[in-house]
Amino acid sequence: MSEGIKGKVVVVTGASSGLGEATARHLAERGASVVLGARRADRIAALAEELTGKGCKAKAVQTDVTDKHQVNNLVDAAVSAFGRIDVMLNNAGLMPLAPLERLKVDEWDRMINVNIKGVLYGIAAALPHMKVQKSGHIINVSSVYGHVVDPGATVYCATKFAVRALSEGLRKEVKPYNIRTTIISPGAVSTELLEHISEKDIQAGTREFVSKIAIGADTFARTVAFAVNKPDDVDINEILFRPTAQPV
Repeated sequence: MSEGIKGKVVVVTGASSGLGEATARHLAERGASVVLGARRADRIAALAEELTGKGCKAKAVQTDVTDKHQVNNLVDAAVSAFGRIDVMLNNAGLMPLAPLERLKVDEWDRMINVNIKGVLYGIAAALPHMKVQKSGHIINVSSVYGHVVDPGATVYCATKFAVRALSEGLRKEVKPYNIRTTIISPGAVSTELLEHISEKDIQAGTREFVSKIAIGADTFARTVAFAVNKPDDVDINEILFRPTAQPV
C-alpha cells in the first residue's frame, strides 16, 4: 500500500548512491515526486533520467550539504518544480572510522560538517516551507552507532548521537505546525560508506565484517516508505534496524 506516498514531494540528500538512491527510486516508483541532491551531478542526473523515463517525476540538483546555500537551493528547487515539500530526507553522511589516537582531525571536521551540519542545513531549508504549509515530514538518518559506541568509531558515533538529539528536540518544537519527524538508525547495510575509511587496516577489517552480514539498501528504502506512508496523524519517531546476524 502506498496511498500515503503517492503525490508527495520528497527531497533526498546523498541521493547519488546507497541508501539515498535506493529510497529515491522506491518512493518515485510509488508515485512520489523526488528531488535528488548530491555532489556527484552525473549520477543524480542519470537517476533522474532513468526515473522520468519510467514515467516517474524526478529532478536532480547538485548539492553539497556542507554549504547551506546549496541546501537552500535544493529545497527551493523542489518547491519551484512541484509546488511544495512534503518530506525532507537528510541522508548524506560519511563514516571514516579510525581510533582517536590516530588524530584524523580533518576527517573529524568533515564528519561534523556533513553528518551534523548537513542535517541542520536540511532542517533549516525545509522548515520554513513546512511551517507555512502546516504539514511536512523531516526524516534524519542516524545509525546503530547513534545508540552504541565502539572503539575506533568514536567521532562517527558522536555525530550520530547528535543527530538523534537534535531530531528529538525538533520533534518537540514543531508540534504547533503539524510536522512529523523520524529518526532512522540502520545497522550494516551494503553501501559505499566503507569507501570513506582512509585507514586501510580499519577499512579491511570493517569490510570483512560487513560483507558477512550486510543487508541491501532497499531495506532502508522500505523503512522510509513505512514511515512516510502512515496517516498524517501518526508520527513514527524512531526506527532502529539491523541485519538479524549483527551483534553490535
